[in-house]
Amino acid sequence: MNRTWHDASVELVDHYPVTGADGTLTVSVPAARVAIEGGFAHLDIPGTGVVQVVSAPAVRLITYRTERATD
Repeated sequence: MNRTWHDASVELVDHYPVTGADGTLTVSVPAARVAIEGGFAHLDIPGTGVVQVVSAPAVRLITYRTERATD
């Protein structure tokens, strides 16, 4: 299955951190590629080298423009 990725900023609920671009845990991600699939948000945060997956209840806000990011 091909995911649709968007360039976005992400705010997570407290106590659901991910590893940020600087290597520390954070709930605020100012820039990432994001794909939503089956109740999960896939976060490709620059500098981490991995895609991190969080469940929908962990997400406070995702903000992106309507155009797709480069795959």
